[in-house]
Amino acid sequence: MQIYNSLSGQKESFHPLQKGKVSLYVCGVTVYDYCHIGHARTNITFDILLRYLRSIGYQVTYVRNITDIDDKIIKRALDNQESPQQLVQRFTTIMHEEFDRLGLLHPDSEPTVTATMPEIIEMIQTLINKGYAYVTTQGDVYYEVARFTEYGKLSKQNLQELVSGARVEINDLKKSPLDFALWKSAKPTEPAWDSPWGKGRPGWHIECSAMSKKALGATFDIHGGGSDLRFPHHENEIAQSEAANGKPFAHYWMHSGMVQVNNEKMSKSLNNFFIIRDVLEIYPAEVIRYFLTSGHYRSEINYSTDNLNSAKAALTRLYRALEGSTAASAPTGSPYESRFNAALADDLNTPEALAVLFDLAKEINKTKAPELQALLKKLGTILGLLQQDPAQFLQGDTSAIDPAQVEALIAERKAARQAKNFAESDRIRDALKTMGIELKDHPDGTTDWLALRISP
Repeated sequence: MQIYNSLSGQKESFHPLQKGKVSLYVCGVTVYDYCHIGHARTNITFDILLRYLRSIGYQVTYVRNITDIDDKIIKRALDNQESPQQLVQRFTTIMHEEFDRLGLLHPDSEPTVTATMPEIIEMIQTLINKGYAYVTTQGDVYYEVARFTEYGKLSKQNLQELVSGARVEINDLKKSPLDFALWKSAKPTEPAWDSPWGKGRPGWHIECSAMSKKALGATFDIHGGGSDLRFPHHENEIAQSEAANGKPFAHYWMHSGMVQVNNEKMSKSLNNFFIIRDVLEIYPAEVIRYFLTSGHYRSEINYSTDNLNSAKAALTRLYRALEGSTAASAPTGSPYESRFNAALADDLNTPEALAVLFDLAKEINKTKAPELQALLKKLGTILGLLQQDPAQFLQGDTSAIDPAQVEALIAERKAARQAKNFAESDRIRDALKTMGIELKDHPDGTTDWLALRISP
């Protein structure tokens, strides 16, 4: 298997630390708000990696953390006039529900910051003892970036350029503008924990270093996350972990690309921010998965109604190939399976893997071979697709559609066709299409329908 390693900036052959076993850590969500489509993109990427590695025989230990104490959490809880714990519990539950709907496999471990506080404090103390961190007179602890000579190796940043371009902060207690907080002294009304430097709470970056070490050890195979975390978060994780542990941190770094909206960066300031729960109200979960899988994970992908509708149409073609499938065993050693695995072995090339599924679907449409239908479903499972009953998926989401009205219009169209009133027949078909209904006519005169497009 080849993985593009962000650390080296090139594809590398994957060799895990332990034969047959893979340790995988992915930066999770700060649970203060609803998850957005960017969270879905990152987590679906690593869900597919997890599924693929397990499908080819690896024993994978998958860790995905939850940040349950943070500046944003504290501020949002204060604005809502609730405790941080209440806010965190609510949005953690919602996140799990949405991730389940998207078909994400559960992590083997889901550590939280508040449950890892002793390990965080221990790591900070180690950094102080080794001279990589310092305590201010106010009880804050900062990491001294200049002490770590390899700083910038992940993001390819030059330390001197970072210093000259750094935003000057009004903080005489920091030795350099690049130094970052490991421990923040307590403020009134904020949650705080006891430490050797006084009451306070951890900075953001130290959390993942401590959680990953507790779950996987000082060195592990793959660290994943969105490309927006590459700097400074992941860069700081490396600096902390390798300074504290005296060992390499993660051997491979994988970063998923950003989601754009109508070719602009998705952001709250542009009011083009889409949360998962809203998109799920319009599109089936597998359509969202297909859309986010249709581009290579490292590339940017453009969120738009047209692209989601295209994803649903494409997924419908695959489900059509599964119509009428019966119980059968998938063949072993199929050229389709070999090509599919080769695509995913090439840095998780999901667009090429999907192309193999469509080639297989074309063959099924010719032969209707049950064993090939079983193979299509098996390969789709690795992408988290084709998990529904074909008839159920092809019927579509009728929650906003009156089936009786659709059937009545189909009956009118059938009568028009029998009367050779093709203009009226076409008018009814167009009317149904406007409603989001696609028709499929059969030689015996029957007509099936499905809700192909359910977006506004």
